[in-house]
Amino acid sequence: MDGICAMPEAAIPDMNLVVGSHDIVFITLDTLRHDVAQALFEAGELPVLGRYLPATGWERRHSPATFTYAAHQAFFAGFLPTPALPGRHPRLFASAFAGSETTSPRTFAFDEASIPAAMAVRGYRTICIGGVGFFNKQTALGRVLPALFQESHWRPAMGVAGRHSTEQQVALATRLLAENEQRTFLFINVAALHTPNRAYLPGCRVDNIDSHAAALRYVDGALAPLFAACAARAPTFAIVCSDHGSAYGEDGYRGHRVAHDSVWNVPYAHFFIDSSHQHSQGAAP
Repeated sequence: MDGICAMPEAAIPDMNLVVGSHDIVFITLDTLRHDVAQALFEAGELPVLGRYLPATGWERRHSPATFTYAAHQAFFAGFLPTPALPGRHPRLFASAFAGSETTSPRTFAFDEASIPAAMAVRGYRTICIGGVGFFNKQTALGRVLPALFQESHWRPAMGVAGRHSTEQQVALATRLLAENEQRTFLFINVAALHTPNRAYLPGCRVDNIDSHAAALRYVDGALAPLFAACAARAPTFAIVCSDHGSAYGEDGYRGHRVAHDSVWNVPYAHFFIDSSHQHSQGAAP
């Protein structure tokens, strides 16, 4: 396909207007599959997130990687999941380098090496609330991604073994947002969908696609106080997506870090939250 993009440039907000005027909340629903997310949306089982999604539901995108660490390194450099359509799609954020074919006039381009660094230079308070092991700060590797932020938080109750992990993360996030009025770049890595997720489905002994869906229902409800806090605090631009999916036996595969459609295809959405609770997908503020 010729041209810079299959998606019209006007379909993305002008991020040069968003940065500086809005808080930015970036939530990764770790390991969430697109097909599961879309099925729950269509069934009306995501009452919180569903308020902010377009009428068609989640956008299907391709992750830049098949596991958490690699995907987030790409995300923080500006390479969010790519629309699952041919073409060169304009990006919301881009670390400036010569010859980029996906940096458009509506892209927020920065000289720094990461989005958190770029936000900090522009007066944002940058916060990481970790979930899975790559954010737990318990090892050298687990400190790499949190170190991109001015402050980072993690405790076991927020990790994959925490049955109420998303509630714990949201409670901390709302407290931190209430501390001051400084523009904030808040990142949350939600761990609940990652294995083991069978605790979210009563009687389930082995993680499966149904327990994966049950975990998403839990996460949806747990996010409500965060979105309410954002609406009360400041105009907010939110990005909610998965970093990769997970196979549950399809074609003999289980888990991730494999090049399978269940892993590559991820749900994606961005939207605005303000005090009137109005929201729009892909529109300029």
